[in-house]
Amino acid sequence: MGPDPVRERVRSHRPGVPGVAEVLSARFVEHAYPLHTHETWTLLLVEDGAVHYALDRRPHDTGRLVTLLPPHVPHDGRAATATGFGKRVLYLEPDALPATAAGRLADAPELPDPRLTVAVRDLHARLNGHADPLDVHARAAVLLDAVAAHVLRTPPSPRRDAPLARRLRALLDDRVVEGVLLADAAERFGVSSAHLVRTFTREVGMPPHAYLTGRRVDLARRLLLTGHRPAEAAVLAGFHDQPHLTRHFRRVLGTTPGRFVGR
Repeated sequence: MGPDPVRERVRSHRPGVPGVAEVLSARFVEHAYPLHTHETWTLLLVEDGAVHYALDRRPHDTGRLVTLLPPHVPHDGRAATATGFGKRVLYLEPDALPATAAGRLADAPELPDPRLTVAVRDLHARLNGHADPLDVHARAAVLLDAVAAHVLRTPPSPRRDAPLARRLRALLDDRVVEGVLLADAAERFGVSSAHLVRTFTREVGMPPHAYLTGRRVDLARRLLLTGHRPAEAAVLAGFHDQPHLTRHFRRVLGTTPGRFVGR
C-alpha cells in the first residue's frame, strides 16, 4: 500500500526570484527520503514535528530551526516521530551563497537564529502568494545576505549611506506606476541588492516596496478624487486590479476606494 495522500503531500514551483531555484511545501508521515544530493543549497524550516537525517554520514535531528544543507553533500531524511512533520524549503541557486560555506555546514547545518526563522517563513509565504515583486525580491536578497553572514560569521556593515537612499527614492518616485526591479536598481547604483534594501530601510524608515506601495495608494487617492472609478484608478496607479488596490487602500486609509469617494 502506498502513502496516504491526505497525510503525505508536496507542492513545489519555480518562483522566478534571483537566487531561489525552487519553493517547496511538504507534509510527510510515512515517506523517508533515501540518500541523495542536490546541486542547490537546501534552506529548510520544519514547521511542526521533527526530522531525523544524516548529512555526510553524520546523524542530525531538527525541530523548528532553519537548516541549511550544502550542494552535492549526501543526505537522507525521515520523520522523527509517529505524527510526521511539515516543512517549508527554499532551494537556493548554487551561486547564491559562497562556496566556502559548504565545509562548515556539513559539520553544523543548523542555523539557530530566530530572525532567520521568521525571514524564511515570511519569504516562503510570499513566494506562495501574490506579493509585490519588489517586496519578494527585497526579502530574498536580504535573507540570502543574512544567511551568508551567519554562516561565514561576517555580520553586515551598519554604515550609513543617505545619498544612496535618496537616489533610490528618486527612482521610485519617477516610476511609481511601472515600478522598479530591485536587481536593475542595484546594478544601476553599483551595489548589492541586499545593501540597497538595508540602506533604504535604514535611512527612509521603511522598505522600498512599502514606500512604493504608499506612493501608489496616494496616486490612486488623487485619481479617485478627480472622478476616476476604482477599477480605473487601480490600473492607472500601478496596481494589478481593483482588489489589489482595495487591499492596500483599506490598510493605509481604513476604508475602500468606493467608500472613500461615496460610491
